Amino acid sequence: MTPSDTPGSPGDPSGPWSDLERPPLNGAALRRGLVRPGGLWTEIEVVRATGSTNTDLVTRAAAGAPEGTVLIAEEQTSGRGRLDRTWTAPPRSGLFFSVILRPTGVPVERWGWLPLLAGVAAAGALSRTGGVDTALKWPNDLLVTVAGEERKFGGILAERSGDAVVIGVGLNVSLHADELPVPTAGSLALADAISTDRDPLLRAVLRSLEQWYGEWRRFEGDPGASGLQEAYAAGCATLGRRVRAELPGDRELVGEAVAIDGDGRLVLASEGGVQEPVSAGDIVHLRSVPRDE
Repeated sequence: MTPSDTPGSPGDPSGPWSDLERPPLNGAALRRGLVRPGGLWTEIEVVRATGSTNTDLVTRAAAGAPEGTVLIAEEQTSGRGRLDRTWTAPPRSGLFFSVILRPTGVPVERWGWLPLLAGVAAAGALSRTGGVDTALKWPNDLLVTVAGEERKFGGILAERSGDAVVIGVGLNVSLHADELPVPTAGSLALADAISTDRDPLLRAVLRSLEQWYGEWRRFEGDPGASGLQEAYAAGCATLGRRVRAELPGDRELVGEAVAIDGDGRLVLASEGGVQEPVSAGDIVHLRSVPRDE
């Protein structure tokens, strides 16, 4: 057991047992359940707090940390999302972790599929284990329905470090309404999940990620042959919607989201019928588009 995995004293008001509704993760148990010969996961560490698990693993990856390294934080004090946004949540109220992947043998131009792959893996695992419908908002937000409204409860951030890609995942699990970073956010608890026990949820996500990553690598990152492109499209709530893409350079594009192309880009069709792929930017869902229009 590493120092960061030490449970601590139940009587310590600042310790891991201070909130019995949110028990700490057990790093030793996670390692026993997930680290195995020939498997993807090689090192699993749980820390009580850090600035950003992604920042930490980008540094470790540059120093040669192996593929399959997993860093989980009970609390992130400087959590980051896409477009330099911050991610905040009370300690032990969610799952905040990063993993190191080294996709040797996969052409670099296909590495952009990794955050989408992580989204597919997480959404599927949480739907099965949490018993709540989840959806993907392009490119890498996770959505649940709370009181009839679509709300973001998770996000994924990918950063390259040499021949490695660090994938960070942040998921709101047990947050109450008064704990949300913004009123429009959500959590598994608010979506009436059948379980908010973080241990089985985390195990399910990591096992699903291992399975999807292995299949994607088996086909040298081909999103079609591996089934990833089809799975992402099937779970993507953005498709079939009228959306506004807020693009770099203060440019906006409004149209119907009609496809995810082979490069993982969102294809928008304007009212004039012109299709344009979007590779980066912020997507705002405007309304659904009936399929027979």
